[in-house]
Amino acid sequence: MPAYNAEKTVRDTFNEIPKAFRKHIILVDDNSRDNTVETAKKLGIKVFSHPQNLGYGGNQKTCYWEALKLDPDVVVMLHPDYQYDATLIEEMIRPIIQGRYDFIFGSRIQNKRAALLGGMPPLKYYINRFVCLLENMLLGVNFTEHFSGFRAYSVKLLKTVPFQRFSNDFVFDQQMSVSSLSYGFRVGEIAIPTRYHEKASSIRFLKGSKFIIDTFRQIFLYRLHKTGLIKSRLFA
Repeated sequence: MPAYNAEKTVRDTFNEIPKAFRKHIILVDDNSRDNTVETAKKLGIKVFSHPQNLGYGGNQKTCYWEALKLDPDVVVMLHPDYQYDATLIEEMIRPIIQGRYDFIFGSRIQNKRAALLGGMPPLKYYINRFVCLLENMLLGVNFTEHFSGFRAYSVKLLKTVPFQRFSNDFVFDQQMSVSSLSYGFRVGEIAIPTRYHEKASSIRFLKGSKFIIDTFRQIFLYRLHKTGLIKSRLFA
C-alpha cells in the first residue's frame, strides 16, 4: 500500500482485505502529515517510512523493493484510500497464479451508469474514457481503463520490468503498463465497483493535466523505441 495522508481510510481498507492475505501487508508512508504511520502500526501492518516525500512513483518503488524481499509469487498494489474493493484480491491474483496473466488490474469503468452511480465525477469519467480510447489505439490494446490504483503483478514481471528507472511522479503506473507490454507480458483486467467518496485521494487539476501529458509522452517514447529511432532503457 503506497500511502500519503491515509489516516482516515487505512483502517477501512485493511479491514476489507481478506484475512488470508493479511500476513504480508506492507505500507510505505511517503512522509505523511497525519497519523497514517501510527494507525497502520496499530493494525499490525509492516510500515516503511520515507524521511521525505518522494512522490507516488517513488513510494511504489519502495513498496515493490520491500515486497520482493519476501520472495512472493504475486504482489498486489492497493491504494489505502478505500477507493478500491479489497475483497476482490483473490479474483485479481487467480489468473496470475494459474499462469494465464502476468499483470491484472481492476477496472472501475465497465459502463457509464455504474461509474457515475459509484460517485465518479462526470468530468473525470469523460476524460478517463477519452484518454483510454487514445491509449488503446496507440498501444494496440482494448482495456476499459488505464488509471486503476488496484493492480497485481507476477514476481517475474517485477524482476524484469525496470521500475526503478521510472518516474517518481504519478506517471509511474502508466510506465509500468507500457513497459510491461513492451516486454510481452500478458496484461488483463477484471471488473471492480466504482467507489468515489470524500476521503478518497484524487489528483488536482494541474497535476492531473501534467499526468496526462506525461502519459502520452511515455507512449510516444515507446513508439519511437519500437521503430528503432531511439533506444530507451525503460522498454524491452
